Amino acid sequence: MENRLLDQFNNVIISQWLSKQIEESYGSLSPRELFEIAYHTSNSVTMRNIFIKQSSSEDQGGSKAVFYSNSKKFIAIEALDSSLTITKYFSEGTTGDKIVLEVQPALKRRKDNFAKKDSEMKTQILKSILVERKLDECANLVLLKGINRRIYFAIGDARESAAVVPIFMEAEGASLVQLALNKWMETAQRLEQEHTFPDNLVPGILKNITQIKKWLLDLVSSFLDK
Repeated sequence: MENRLLDQFNNVIISQWLSKQIEESYGSLSPRELFEIAYHTSNSVTMRNIFIKQSSSEDQGGSKAVFYSNSKKFIAIEALDSSLTITKYFSEGTTGDKIVLEVQPALKRRKDNFAKKDSEMKTQILKSILVERKLDECANLVLLKGINRRIYFAIGDARESAAVVPIFMEAEGASLVQLALNKWMETAQRLEQEHTFPDNLVPGILKNITQIKKWLLDLVSSFLDK
């Protein structure tokens, strides 16, 4: 299962493309909390997560994510020991202005809003972003022609993670989301587990994941923006 985009990012993009970077202090948040908020704030339905690594400790840096957009730009989010950075890589003739004009102000605002919330709401928001990441993982596995077993477990993780989050389950449309996830779990389970996901099913699952992701992005943003 070759990840050519990630190879390109590591071997070419980092060293040869133009970039713009923003940096944000953790303030009263833990590195894990700000990383999750930055992940969500950088994400969109046009973004594909091609790499994710979680720090072994919530209170330390080390987490990293890499996105690839349909406009052929890359975004890297990295939780360092003392701050978090988001770097946008772009080719000649394009710009990375959005990271400064839109992402940075939104991240600062959401960091401040998150800090004021009670611990239960913080937990629910972070768990919802976990579901977001699991959906991204599933989509990436499908696009990488991953095996059915891994796709089944990625969908299952998303579904089970969502099931214990009240703000998710009580939101309008949640039952339809769970039905769709369950349908694709059952589909993946019926397939040969060590075979790659069938090409004829790829458009359908990606369409559903994109629809669910848009719904979830809007839901999480609604809680982070108030």
